[in-house]
Amino acid sequence: MDAPTTTSADGDRSGDGTGGGSRDAGWFGRSPQHHREGPRDAEGRIPSRPVTPIRPVGSRTDRSRTASEAPAQAPAPDRNRAQTTTSERVPAQAHGVHGPEPAPAPAPQRAQTPAPQPTPAPAPEDMSDAALLRRTMAEIEPIADKVTSYFYALLFLQHPDLRALFPAAMDAQRDRLFRALLTAATHAEDTETLTTYLSHLGRGHRKYGTLPEHYPAVGECLIGALSRYAPQSWGPRTEAAWVSAYTTISQIMIDAAAEDELRAPAWWQAEVVSHEMRTPDIAVVTVRPDQPYPFLAGQYTALETPWWPRVWRHYSFASAPRSDGLLSFHVKAVPAGWVSNALVHRARPGHVIRLGAPAGSMTVDHSTHNGLLCLGGGTGIAPIKALVEDVAQHGRRRSVQVFYGARRDHDLYDIETMLRLQQSHPWLSVRPVVDDGPGGSLGARLPEAVCEYGPWHTYDAYLSGPPGMIRRGVDTLVGMGIPTHRIRHDSIEELVGARN
Repeated sequence: MDAPTTTSADGDRSGDGTGGGSRDAGWFGRSPQHHREGPRDAEGRIPSRPVTPIRPVGSRTDRSRTASEAPAQAPAPDRNRAQTTTSERVPAQAHGVHGPEPAPAPAPQRAQTPAPQPTPAPAPEDMSDAALLRRTMAEIEPIADKVTSYFYALLFLQHPDLRALFPAAMDAQRDRLFRALLTAATHAEDTETLTTYLSHLGRGHRKYGTLPEHYPAVGECLIGALSRYAPQSWGPRTEAAWVSAYTTISQIMIDAAAEDELRAPAWWQAEVVSHEMRTPDIAVVTVRPDQPYPFLAGQYTALETPWWPRVWRHYSFASAPRSDGLLSFHVKAVPAGWVSNALVHRARPGHVIRLGAPAGSMTVDHSTHNGLLCLGGGTGIAPIKALVEDVAQHGRRRSVQVFYGARRDHDLYDIETMLRLQQSHPWLSVRPVVDDGPGGSLGARLPEAVCEYGPWHTYDAYLSGPPGMIRRGVDTLVGMGIPTHRIRHDSIEELVGARN
């Protein structure tokens, strides 16, 4: 089951595609606005700007920055002008034969012109580092693919030794490192979130063979790509802001990797000991790591096969920790899924794969008595099964309600296992949910089925499956009164090409 788990996530962790998982519609999405490029040279190319070398990571040397001048205020209008009023004189009354003549009616007064209001001075332009980073991101958003391609071309041209750290085909993860760096840079003001995110990223990069000396090279090429494709927002202040942000980013990642190196290897070798086909495109793969592998039920890891070096995909553990140390995964082969197709159709007992470190927080809180409401769609049933086993191992009788969804009856490939668990544990209830209508989707049927039962306000919820099911499921559960902090699911952003 393909999946990374955080307290906000999603996806049928059943496979991998070449699309690299769900993509934010922001920086790397399409924008209707057209990008206006800067001046070109005689050959039609945008001249690159001088690149400030990235200083050694960890240096505390301050870079001088040009102070911004506040825009001049518009002059205020003169409010002391004399205002003239016109007095109407009434002619003297004439005395006629019949007495005094009536005075003529007074002439109407002219409306006075109101004094002009002062023009407000424009607000000072935000020149903080965070604002400068955001302006660069807004400028490159419409051409992000071009920037990404230039970044990697520059990296491999100037540092060809780094090419070996990447897979042979770059279509699946060509922009992942670049996108992660930009994501982190735009969250520079949120120290806690940034540190958590980057620490996880730094630990994960160990399995690619990333070393501290690689970071300055990446930083130089990042600055080179941004300065070339963001001419309108680029300048000494902006470059200094990006150098500072990247220095912070790389140092957090390096420190996290160094700390992790003291307690765990960069990867584990694992021999395939069992390969069971459940459907024509779903296999249960069981492996034996070459050394103890600590993890928790509900977590996930990254797998690499010998057929596609340096291509990693996330899969959830399909069982709680076992006394024999074996690990099982449910894998569904998806179109163009290099890792998933290799694991389903090529892997056999005796083959050796590699495992990354365990990750994810979709785990059981054993300090409470709350029941568990579990929604598993497709191969998303794998971590749900692990959670059930975890509750059983702790020996506490707490209600566990499982809704197992599939599009058709034969897609309930693990229903027999779940029903056997139900027979062994009276606190467990398993309800299959099938949507075999035309165009049926687990994103619609499974959450709706949960509404037919309940109430669930005293339960902790766990969701695993296709992204659409996760999103709709979260909305449904929140609407039924379950607070968001008690809803756990796989990370939508990290899921790779999930299909069901």
